[in-house]
Amino acid sequence: MSGHSQFALLGQRRFLPYFTVQALGAFNDNVYRQAIIGLLAFMAVGSAEKALYANLAPAIFILPYLLFSASAGQIAEKMEKQKLIVITTTMEIVIMSVAAAGFLLQNMTILLVALFCTGLQSTLFGPVKYSILPSVLKPEELTGGNGLVEMGTSISILIGMIFGGMIFELAGECGPQVAAISIILLAIAGNVVARRIPKVDAGEPGLEISWNIARESWAIWQLTRKRLAVRNAVLGVSWFWFIGTVLTAQLPVYAEVNLGGTQKLYILALALFSLGVGVGSLLCEKLSGRIVEIGLVPLGAFGVSAFMLDLYFAQPGRALASGLSIGQFVESAGSWRIILDLTGIGLFTGFYVVPLYALIQSRTPKSELARVIAGMNIQNSLFIVGAALIGIALQRWLGWSIPQLFLALAIANAVVALWIFTIVPEFLMRFLSWMLVSALYRLRLHGIEKHVPDEGPALLVCNHVSYMDALILAASVPRPVRFVMYYKIFNIPVMRWIFRTAKAIPIAGAREDPEMMQLAFDQIDAVLAEGELVCIFPEGALTRDGQIAPFKSGVEKILERRPVPVVPMALKGMWSSMWSHRDSRLHRMRVPRRFRARADVVADAPVDGSTVTAETLEAKVRELRGDAA
Repeated sequence: MSGHSQFALLGQRRFLPYFTVQALGAFNDNVYRQAIIGLLAFMAVGSAEKALYANLAPAIFILPYLLFSASAGQIAEKMEKQKLIVITTTMEIVIMSVAAAGFLLQNMTILLVALFCTGLQSTLFGPVKYSILPSVLKPEELTGGNGLVEMGTSISILIGMIFGGMIFELAGECGPQVAAISIILLAIAGNVVARRIPKVDAGEPGLEISWNIARESWAIWQLTRKRLAVRNAVLGVSWFWFIGTVLTAQLPVYAEVNLGGTQKLYILALALFSLGVGVGSLLCEKLSGRIVEIGLVPLGAFGVSAFMLDLYFAQPGRALASGLSIGQFVESAGSWRIILDLTGIGLFTGFYVVPLYALIQSRTPKSELARVIAGMNIQNSLFIVGAALIGIALQRWLGWSIPQLFLALAIANAVVALWIFTIVPEFLMRFLSWMLVSALYRLRLHGIEKHVPDEGPALLVCNHVSYMDALILAASVPRPVRFVMYYKIFNIPVMRWIFRTAKAIPIAGAREDPEMMQLAFDQIDAVLAEGELVCIFPEGALTRDGQIAPFKSGVEKILERRPVPVVPMALKGMWSSMWSHRDSRLHRMRVPRRFRARADVVADAPVDGSTVTAETLEAKVRELRGDAA
């Protein structure tokens, strides 16, 4: 749908330094945590101390998220964001210096204190990590930017775990020194790069910070529930963390007991999942056509359940062999099915979570976004703790095997997804419309990114060729659009549910239903007053002959009340669509003439709404469409 690529962002200063800083942070965190495990082996401590660390470390790291996310969200809202990132990366240097002393002294107490401080630093960085994106990216770049961030995070975590785990294995007696130097150098690198991030204004510089942790935690969590779609997107992200925690926590034992492998096989399993997440995250922009396409969320959710269900059936019991190397496992029967399942779970997880982050960023005012992210982090941490406790309880108290736990998680994920999509039908609506548009058309966009405003109200006007026009335009414009459509089209069976869920505004002619017409004009004015986009088809009905009919005066009535900018648009190639009136006189069966047909969506520069007329708009749309109906 577009020749642009999200990878172009990696060559731009507004994105690359930020992307590098967050990737280095994730990498260093995992180098540090894995190096502690390596130190325990280096010190030849007993199994009891190892078990104590295994239980303490996750709790110590996650505790600051519960305690300080509210304060972190307020600080991220009030401060200029680049300055805050420099401060947090400076904190990382200090913390890693303390941790380095712990490695050199081989003192676990110091290392655990530093681990708590690392969690605190991550808590402060968390809200700015995602709230900065809408300030530096255009709406059509949000999905691709989030995809790059999720890819960078997942790959950095994986490589960090591998690097951290190998330090003591490769460095031998010099392991403590190598670990200490590594984490300090990585922290310094992050701070140096952070200073290259351009200045990004605070979301709410006048905000009064409250240090009452309990009260503000509740207030910030309530902020995540202010908007229905955002509330459930936040819930979806928290559920993603629940699934990821349960899955990754089981992989070490699963690799040994159920796959018959060694520690290296666990790394392979984690790598497959992480690479899947990275690839899925990157594919979101291509699949969505550079808009915030939440229709990918149901696809991702049910894809995760399908692959997790197959993972259960692929290996429901204990392995017949043990001590397998990666090569021996790959050569064993059924291994490729397990490899595909682990990769598929990660791939569809990327489809699932990236649009949710983009939705939260696009639907939340910039003055509240950092606090909403902080509230989400509080909820995420609770879900992570809950996932760990539930996983332990099901295995120890009920005696479930790891494959049985995967089976239960697959079923629970499908149930939770259905519940969320029932509460917010917009997800399923977007999924159905995305499937329809993707299956039937190959869209070519011209001038959309350049001429449709990134923010603020605007009126989009377009020729009306087929019943699919609204869905095609919705798939082409990166911002949410409220469509005004003839009430008989609005009431088409099945499509009615899609249009109503999309909050389309039905309208009738003055002679048909003057009350409905007046109500439509009032709704249009209210939507524009809220700074949203409204799209109308000024012809008033589908074309009967493929030509553009005269524009009606309704567009002038809208602009008399609120003279917002008007963006002329045109659809090309839709007259041959099965959804047009081209064949209606011949009473032909309505079947697709050609799947993946090409259609063009063209936009021109906005015009002044206070001076434009229906006739001039009609002339502009005719010029944009040219001879291609």
